[in-house]
Amino acid sequence: MPVTDVAIDKIKDMIITGELAPGDRLPKEAELAQRLGLSRSSLREAVKALCLIRVLDVRQGDGTYVTSLEPNLLLDAMTFVVDFHRDDTVLDFLAVRRILEPAATALAALHMSDADIAELGALLSELEDSPTVEALVANDLQFHRKIADGSGNPVLCSLLDSLSGPTARARIWRGLTQEGAVAKTREQHSAIYEAIAAREPELARSWATVHVAGVEQWLRNALGTADDPTVLDQTGPEPDAEPAAEAS
Repeated sequence: MPVTDVAIDKIKDMIITGELAPGDRLPKEAELAQRLGLSRSSLREAVKALCLIRVLDVRQGDGTYVTSLEPNLLLDAMTFVVDFHRDDTVLDFLAVRRILEPAATALAALHMSDADIAELGALLSELEDSPTVEALVANDLQFHRKIADGSGNPVLCSLLDSLSGPTARARIWRGLTQEGAVAKTREQHSAIYEAIAAREPELARSWATVHVAGVEQWLRNALGTADDPTVLDQTGPEPDAEPAAEAS
């Protein structure tokens, strides 16, 4: 194993075992290198690597600290990696969104505060009657981020946030090329909001599934790969029907 990897593992062990807690300052470089049996150069490389993934934070003139280790901070590194996706993997990202987003939406119907639900409704009303595709997609990103945050699960929220970038271009493309896409998006957003406001988690889950599946199905059609049985019908749940099952 490369020396730098050994150094990373030793610092990681100090954090996992509780020897170093979130917010703690690391011992001085010379002291820590001696304690861990490492060279100072390999220790520096390990610190640089752990800073990149937001585990450590070097404060000039002050020292090196363990970060808060909050999920949104640690998963930020995944967002950076996800940005390198290729266009032919967008369907894979949408499929993951179709699994996670309905769960987050159902949780939001249970845990979102009344004030946050009011803000969600206000977000929908901000759109003009005939918004541009760019304005709609920007509103769409805020809408879903607000719902994910309202799920009360910071890990789920961070995962969904990392998936939003790769699918944004597909949403813009759909809005520009599919007739009625803007109206359908607004209609489904309203249905999701109403289900959350009514504290109906399964109905909220169903509408979220339909919403994400709509973008996915459109993209499959555009790419000529529409024969996928895992993509659900996009018409939405009937008013008096049992909610559709979550796609898996």
